[in-house]
Amino acid sequence: MSSNVGVIGLGIMGGSFARNLLANGFNVSGFDILKKNVQTLVALGGNACVSPKDVASLSDVVICSLPSSTTFHDVMTGEHGIREASKDGLVVVECSTLTLEDKQLAHDALAKSNMILLDCPISGTGAQAVERDLSVYVSGNKAIAETLSPVFEAFARSHFYVGDFGNGSRMKFLANHLVHIHNVATAEVMVLGMKAGLDPATILNVISDGAGNSRILELRGPMMVADSYDDPTMKMSVWQKDMKIIDEFAKSLACPTPMFDAGKDIYAAALSKGMDELDTASVCRVMEEMAELKRPNFNDQT
Repeated sequence: MSSNVGVIGLGIMGGSFARNLLANGFNVSGFDILKKNVQTLVALGGNACVSPKDVASLSDVVICSLPSSTTFHDVMTGEHGIREASKDGLVVVECSTLTLEDKQLAHDALAKSNMILLDCPISGTGAQAVERDLSVYVSGNKAIAETLSPVFEAFARSHFYVGDFGNGSRMKFLANHLVHIHNVATAEVMVLGMKAGLDPATILNVISDGAGNSRILELRGPMMVADSYDDPTMKMSVWQKDMKIIDEFAKSLACPTPMFDAGKDIYAAALSKGMDELDTASVCRVMEEMAELKRPNFNDQT
């Protein structure tokens, strides 16, 4: 397994991938449209690149973490994109949450240049990425995927091979479906408890130690307790994109999703209030307004 790994998209997730890969002895080259993200990589010991093509030229494996389908196609097949590197046998690990159609188009386009695209979405938040507490859903060429275990282990806690190309995304849609529901449910419980006079910190401590616990309660509950959402691990605006993909996926299969549908209006209300750049845990603030809740100072209670 080559030690030359590229990372395209050095934001919340990709930046952590690069940092952990470097810490585990890989040579990392990276590109991002934001110069400060590239400068951070260089400060950590990575190599700065001027384009996705440049990254591909210096790497044997390229990991992509991208925010939108437009950016994705530009990186894959656009001007100065990965395909222009014409690097025979290059493996591209695509970790973004995008439609199956978008990923299949890129898979087929890169295959014509003898490059291998794997569909490998990530389950986990930005905060988890920092701690290498992620899970990778790997799909595509199995023989190639099996050679990448050292790479996955450098930036993720676990990785699962889930079958044919596209199954990684299908699995990610299911995971995000549950995250969507658990996030709203956590906010609902927090608001219900506070309205009943319970201290939010006590709610978190008690519920997280029982049958009602979830990873989302553990990860987003502290933000809800603090009513602090300005340091996002998943921005509301990005999550809206993911929700749309899941919604369209379920509709394409004519599969009802009543629990998912019930939560959509809460996120829409957050966006209408200008909360685009806040963490998705801020749905708690929306539900506090809906409940006409004014938080008492629980520290003053005796």
